[in-house]
Amino acid sequence: MDDKRKQDGRDDAKVDLNDPNEVSYAAQQANVSTEKYKQYAKAAGTSNREKILQYIKSNHR
Repeated sequence: MDDKRKQDGRDDAKVDLNDPNEVSYAAQQANVSTEKYKQYAKAAGTSNREKILQYIKSNHR
């Protein structure tokens, strides 16, 4: 379980792809649908927000 007292920014770097709220927010930031975002994350092989955005920009825009 997350310890909310420990906040060092590591959680912000990654998207929990099993959390619909996190995926929805990240997809909105990337200007794609939530389903597409999940597909891009899988194709990029990571849950790192920045790497997924880089993948989207370099392969699907």
